[in-house]
Amino acid sequence: MDIREWWPRLDDSTRQWLIDHNGEALSADALVAISAAGGVVTSDAWWVGQGGPTGFYLSDAAVDWIEERANDE
Repeated sequence: MDIREWWPRLDDSTRQWLIDHNGEALSADALVAISAAGGVVTSDAWWVGQGGPTGFYLSDAAVDWIEERANDE
């Protein structure tokens, strides 16, 4: 599912966390919320970035997309 579809399904606190921590590794709570909203973090969707020992990151394009949402609010 695309970020445009799962973003509005997130609760306000998760959306705010993603805005406040944009570009950082996602918290476990944020990953659970994204998955519950329909975002498949193991997919090859454009918003999925890298994962590894330091955590899971959104792609640069997703970071930019979230920044745009933050500036619109």
